[in-house]
Amino acid sequence: MTTFLLVRHGLNDFTGKRLAGRLPGVHLNEAGRAQALKTAEALRNMPISAVYASPLERTIETAQPIAEVHQLPVLINDGLIEMDFGDWVGQTEEVLHARDDWKTLLANASAMRFAGGETYQEAQTRMVSTIESLRVKHHDDQMIVCVTHCDTVRLILAHYFGMPLDLFHRITIDTASISMLEFGNDIPRISLMNYRPDQLLG
Repeated sequence: MTTFLLVRHGLNDFTGKRLAGRLPGVHLNEAGRAQALKTAEALRNMPISAVYASPLERTIETAQPIAEVHQLPVLINDGLIEMDFGDWVGQTEEVLHARDDWKTLLANASAMRFAGGETYQEAQTRMVSTIESLRVKHHDDQMIVCVTHCDTVRLILAHYFGMPLDLFHRITIDTASISMLEFGNDIPRISLMNYRPDQLLG
């Protein structure tokens, strides 16, 4: 059985304020670094074989403490990169919520294409392809960590839940949270979702 630990990156100064998207140079802030350490501690005793991260700084910085605990390198995987939000990148939450197509995003995500970016369907196809490729590579009961982003984790989980794409926003994925996706006899099972070590370890 291959097990995936899907980890969202920790807090940064864009979180809840602006859409960082694929902007370079967005690093974890002090709170995010503390979250990353607690996530690494929560995974200390797990039999992790590999640690993958999106190529963006905030995911690499979240992955590094996990990798160090297990004496593993952080492996960059371009398939784990954030959604391409196109022209939305860098905009404040207030500006985005006032857009005419904000309601489309929430109610009919499958019809949403970000100007200059990708659709949710394209992103979900990319993410699932990445997971399936890693599942072939890491067979024989291996456990791997994939550090990625909020919407990408939600798109993965929605696919393996069998959830319509239009409903994927109902899934909550907090910063530095852990979700577990297991494959036994080729049957996917989501056995943990949005576990927050920074809240529960004290």
